[in-house]
Parts: sequence; C-alpha cells; structure tokens
Amino acid sequence: MEQKDYLLREIEKIGLLLKLIFNKIAGKDASQAKTAENQSEEAKKILLLEAGVDLDLLVSMKETALGPYLSGMKGMNVSNIELLADIVKAIGMDADSATSQGYLQVALRLYTLCNSSDRTFSFERENKISGIKNMLFMR
Repeated sequence: MEQKDYLLREIEKIGLLLKLIFNKIAGKDASQAKTAENQSEEAKKILLLEAGVDLDLLVSMKETALGPYLSGMKGMNVSNIELLADIVKAIGMDADSATSQGYLQVALRLYTLCNSSDRTFSFERENKISGIKNMLFMR
C-alpha cells in the first residue's frame, strides 16, 4: 500500500514539473519576457536537473531505445510522456530549422509511444501527430 502511494506521488510530481515547463515555453508564465531560445534552454536545464530527462540524449537516441529509457524513469506514465512530447514539440517549433527537425521527430516518437502504450484512443494526440508529420514534410 505504501509503495503504491509512493509511485502515485512520483507520477504526480513529474506531471506537475512537466506542466510547469510547458507553461514556461508556451508563454503562459508571464514572469519574464524571454526569447524562445532562452526559454528552450531553460526548459532543457530544468528537465535534466529536476526530472532527469536529457533532451539532447533523446534526440540522439535510436527509436527502439526510447521506450525502455523512459520506462526506467520514476514517474513516467502515458500522460507524463505526452506532456514531455508537448514540451519537445514546443521546443522544436521555436528552434532554428537545423535543430527543430530533430526535436519534432522525437515528439512524434513520444506521441507514437503514448499511442502504443495507452488503451484509450486520443483524437487530440492523433491531431498532434498529424500536425508534426505535416511540419516535417514541409521542411
């Protein structure tokens, strides 16, 4: 019973952290006016320090290694992986064209991983996947 409570707390903690990072990137946190690049760098730093997620490693990682890497992290469930994908997508949309494609491909892989792990079909997630595919095709 106590083990289950601990896992739920970890999942909630990671979820809150990911929402905070997404709000900073999406401009919903009006604490400071920052450039998109500064916001992305700050988000990458927070993800690494607080959640243990290295975005540069995710970009360089093979597609087959992504699932095992995330499943080994405390607090990563389908909804938190989708939040992470939202963050990576936002960073990819703000990045320069040389690096944005890598981030968008990682976001696409994360959304696909959510689809394969979740028993519930999500129209919103499918729309995100379609949008990323369109962006990648256009670049």
